[in-house]
Amino acid sequence: MKLKLGIIYGILIWLTTYILSTFIKPIVLDNFPYINIIIPISIIIATGFFGILYIRNINENEVIEGFKVGILFILIDIILDLTIFIIPRNSNILINDYPIHVISMVILVLIITTLLGYLAQMKIELK
Repeated sequence: MKLKLGIIYGILIWLTTYILSTFIKPIVLDNFPYINIIIPISIIIATGFFGILYIRNINENEVIEGFKVGILFILIDIILDLTIFIIPRNSNILINDYPIHVISMVILVLIITTLLGYLAQMKIELK
């Protein structure tokens, strides 16, 4: 596992999720009734992008590597949430309903990174 690269991408995923949710929130809240879809969409976009960047440099055991980096991304997200929002009691859309955020983040990140690892090990020939 490329730990340093995984940590950098994990921090970038957290930062991108925060920035995307901050920009998407006014658009969704002004035009639709509030639905808890802002954060999952942000997580999917950020994890998909940085997961692809991480997995494309791995040449063996891509599925296991995808699962491991998914766990690393989850740990980084939780640590950054705790240190920046929860412990200092800063209000943010990310932590309005924190247990739901953690559950959805864990499910989405593990599915995305493991699936990216699975797809990376496939030999695809386009004709």
